Amino acid sequence: MSFHKQVFWITGASSGIGKAIAIELSKQGSQLIISSRNEAALNAVKNECNSEKTIVLPLDLAQHDQMAENVKKALTYFGKIDVLINNGGISQRSLTKNTLLEVDKQIMAVNYFGTVALTKALLPYFIKQQKGHFVTITSIVGKIGTPLRSSYAASKHALHGFFDSLRAEIYEDNITVTLACPGFVQTNVSMNALTGDGSKLGKMDAATQNGLTPQQFAKQLFKAIKAKKQEVYIGGAKEILAVNVKRFFPKLLAKMIRKIEVT
Repeated sequence: MSFHKQVFWITGASSGIGKAIAIELSKQGSQLIISSRNEAALNAVKNECNSEKTIVLPLDLAQHDQMAENVKKALTYFGKIDVLINNGGISQRSLTKNTLLEVDKQIMAVNYFGTVALTKALLPYFIKQQKGHFVTITSIVGKIGTPLRSSYAASKHALHGFFDSLRAEIYEDNITVTLACPGFVQTNVSMNALTGDGSKLGKMDAATQNGLTPQQFAKQLFKAIKAKKQEVYIGGAKEILAVNVKRFFPKLLAKMIRKIEVT
């Protein structure tokens, strides 16, 4: 499978993983639609890509009722969409007991309902053309809940349930669903993570700082897309090991998770 002339629509493309995906795909000759709320940052990303093959489409995942119109616009740019990479989202760093319910709702509105709304808006087009690929960036925390991330973990777990069900429903329509679960990646995800009152954390986690580079993540993701993997874990040895420990030794993992520093 070649990405040359393939049309990729990437959300959360203004920084971090999404930016790296866009730049790496541009090098492979892909046509890109890049989206996020930050239009200025998107234009900067466009300048690092092949600008003639890159379209900026500002999009707010919290505005669910605008997704149909966004899909309509996106389809006018290159006449088709081959792959949607659902990457946009927000993280969390706060104890459950200290997190306002409004913050829980905000995280779900963006990470889960925003992704689902965009996917549902594009789905009829994929079904009509009898091909397409949904790639959704979830998290290792979508498989394993850890302290300070209860709402974030819930939103990512929910995406696994939704897309596993969707995959079964659209198999006969020749549509692929890939769930990609990052471990720690060197992005601003922790800087922008919401705290209990909804304010941003504003600092980098040590684990995030020591994670994979976004470019390393993107290259491993492309292998999974080409292979049409159903699910892939991309991260350090400890994160990948934790997924397997959860599967085969859940009590042991629970004990390990309880020892994670939460201050």
